[in-house]
Amino acid sequence: MGKKFKDSLEYHSSGRKGKIEVISTKPCQTAADLSLAYSPGVAEPCLAIQKNPEDAYKYTAKGNLVAVVSNGTAVLGLGNLGALAGKPVMEGKGILFKRFADIDVFDIELDTEDPDEIIKACQLLEPTFGGINLEDIKAPECFYIEETLKKTMNIPVFHDDQHGTAIISSAALINALMLVGKNIEDIRIVVNGAGASANSCAKLAIALGVKPNNMIMCDTKGVIYKGRTVGMNPYKELFAADTHFRTLEEAAVGADVLFGLSAKGAFTKEMIASMAPNPIIFAMANPDPEITPEDAHAVRKDVMIATGRSDYPNQVNNVLGFPFIFRGALDVRATCINEEMKLAAVHALASLAREEVPESVCKAYGNVKFAFGRDYIIPKPFDPRVLLHVAPAIAQAAMETGVARQPIEDMAKYIEHLESTQGKSKEIMRMVINKAKSDPKTIVFPEGDNEKIIRAAKELVEEGIANPILIGDKKTIEQKMAELHIEQDIPIIDPADSELTDKYINELYQLRQRKGLTLSESGRILRRKSRTHFGAMMVRMGDADTLLGGIDTHYPETIRPALEVIGKQQELSSVHGLYMMVTKNKVYFLADTTVTIDPTAEELAETAILAAEKVRMLDIEPRVAMLSFSNFGSVKHPQVDRVRKATELVKQRAPDLIVDGEMQADTAVVPELLEGFTFSKLKTDANILIFPDLTSGNICYKLLHNLGGAEGIGPILMGMNKPVHVLQRGDSVDDIVKMAAIAVVDVNNYE
Repeated sequence: MGKKFKDSLEYHSSGRKGKIEVISTKPCQTAADLSLAYSPGVAEPCLAIQKNPEDAYKYTAKGNLVAVVSNGTAVLGLGNLGALAGKPVMEGKGILFKRFADIDVFDIELDTEDPDEIIKACQLLEPTFGGINLEDIKAPECFYIEETLKKTMNIPVFHDDQHGTAIISSAALINALMLVGKNIEDIRIVVNGAGASANSCAKLAIALGVKPNNMIMCDTKGVIYKGRTVGMNPYKELFAADTHFRTLEEAAVGADVLFGLSAKGAFTKEMIASMAPNPIIFAMANPDPEITPEDAHAVRKDVMIATGRSDYPNQVNNVLGFPFIFRGALDVRATCINEEMKLAAVHALASLAREEVPESVCKAYGNVKFAFGRDYIIPKPFDPRVLLHVAPAIAQAAMETGVARQPIEDMAKYIEHLESTQGKSKEIMRMVINKAKSDPKTIVFPEGDNEKIIRAAKELVEEGIANPILIGDKKTIEQKMAELHIEQDIPIIDPADSELTDKYINELYQLRQRKGLTLSESGRILRRKSRTHFGAMMVRMGDADTLLGGIDTHYPETIRPALEVIGKQQELSSVHGLYMMVTKNKVYFLADTTVTIDPTAEELAETAILAAEKVRMLDIEPRVAMLSFSNFGSVKHPQVDRVRKATELVKQRAPDLIVDGEMQADTAVVPELLEGFTFSKLKTDANILIFPDLTSGNICYKLLHNLGGAEGIGPILMGMNKPVHVLQRGDSVDDIVKMAAIAVVDVNNYE
């Protein structure tokens, strides 16, 4: 037994057996909870649903529940394994539904090969589910089952083995043809395979514009032609061609496209060599394709190839389809998934592949850079934008074709809702971005020649979040923008020849002349030495609203120029650093994590009050815990006394602020522990944690991020005369955009 097989068996058997479990979405800890969850309280929703069946979507999980139904007669490429042996696949399908679209699944394996029994079972399950995903049922029975269920059921029924592959491959086909400059109406296509996937791929290709006379379908007995009697059925008869071709080898000669939905090795090098110029090959047999990319490229260099494998470019992966198709269908309570909805998914996926790929997606695939081209014609499964493109397209098509029972009134808000389901950070940041877009400000980027900064600036302009200014050598920046195909008109300032520089040199000299700075040194700093000083001068002089820098430098190298030029607020003892840490369901703010090493009680109090102001800026009500290793006087120690004193100062200066301390970290974040201290002003868990020193704060946020899986957003600098924020070395484009949105909101808060 090989290592990968052992790993797979270990994966499925370790811990709780299998891959799925059922969890409660409502509390069931007390007798009161139990009386609501079950008898007698549960009678009320039962009676409501009896009066109005649509209330089932309001009071039960039906609207977000899909049945994955199989009899195991066509499991992957393994054949008829039976219902029980197919169960791991169906559980896996459930994981994908949940992971990619937050849809709950029950897998249902039916021990029968009688299609009418499968039909009856699904019909009887209609009250339970919002949709049914048929899986791994062999052809031709699968066609009859799906057709019958679609006619007789009032919820979406979708056989993914047919339509999933067809949708993804059709999207890839659109883009492949675009890249080779061929029209879909003119191409000749050969489909090898006549099962469920092949049938649906052929139908969808025709719906996209392939002429039926230009399509040849083959099975194990050769070309399916008019008049053939051996191995035929009504579903194959639909694609019987009027042709003299009798073998796959003959049909491949001069063909523009080969679709393989058959078996390993079905396409030979000789076939590839005989195809038309710029041939397109979709070798989708799993786990081993009809021909490998290596073998295809060995024959000719103009081949464009896609497979079902994740270790090759252009993976035709059904996970790009079914989770998001059902998401959109469920969200409008569609009665079916019709042809228009499938075509909408095709075009949504095709257009997404032509967009710039976010850095977060590249990171998920080992920092490989993706750009629309021969090796990237389909989006990647872990691209979070797929949900935001496909589900709305499905919902819109359902509404336009009259099969949506609950139309979406505001599509933009629906997309925002979908984004929020991808995690708490998405929800929080969408709110911040919307606030920024309502009143965008000018942000100066000292590291304007950094590729990530340039790409972030493009996104800021496109989204209307901010008005970026890039500082650096103009020719260098323009060359990089051209290489990145960025055409936005983004202002570039080169300190070496800017008309602003002389004014800034005199201002900096006046500001720092009694701190040892000469006029010539001021000129050297601003023209050549420090673009961060130049950017800070822009903010000081009102030529920019805020500065965002530090991606290429150490933290102090951004803070120091900002302090020298802009300075801290006069009434404060120092500036402070705040981090937003986002877990799956909650957001916490940690301070000071980046600036003040060993704060006094006065500085701790400042940190708490400033942090509360920043949190309110994000429309979150602050609840502050002053942390220590003691709980409300349980330990006597100078460090504890300092935190206790800081707590009293905060209460005096901000009497309306919910704050308490000193307290231990678990007391601050576990409501049950806090309940023991009835005198505390905190009645539930804190969302702002003030650490007694930089050491503990810095360690905590890095552990939360690297071990706890929390997303860190920051640092957010507090206490400057004008807003300045610092990037971390290694920040992604997405991180920069988030910090830019926070910076814009912060500017508005200063005003």
